[in-house]
Amino acid sequence: MSNGFSDTPPPPYYAVIFTSRLSHTAEGYAAMGDVLSNLAAGQPGYLGMETTRGADRLGITVSYWKDEASILAWKANMKHLLAQKNGIERWYEHYELRVAKVERAYDGPQGRSVG
Repeated sequence: MSNGFSDTPPPPYYAVIFTSRLSHTAEGYAAMGDVLSNLAAGQPGYLGMETTRGADRLGITVSYWKDEASILAWKANMKHLLAQKNGIERWYEHYELRVAKVERAYDGPQGRSVG
């Protein structure tokens, strides 16, 4: 990743879009996030990740994957399952997860230089 952007291959590939609002008490969240980022990067089929969180506690993380099988394997990872449990019970006021197939990708400002 360079300058906060993932270096993804030409499409098609998959994006998992995770939008969340942290609860007011999210002790341990940042440390777990670091562990999971490093763990995800070692998973087969992982292509990259982009993430941001605002002062209003709203965050968006997009992870990119080669295929749906890679996403399902990551979802079943034991440390990831533990983080999901903690997120539901302690860290998230609300979250939404979406999985999308990326069929076209552009970058810029010149545009249309990818895919």
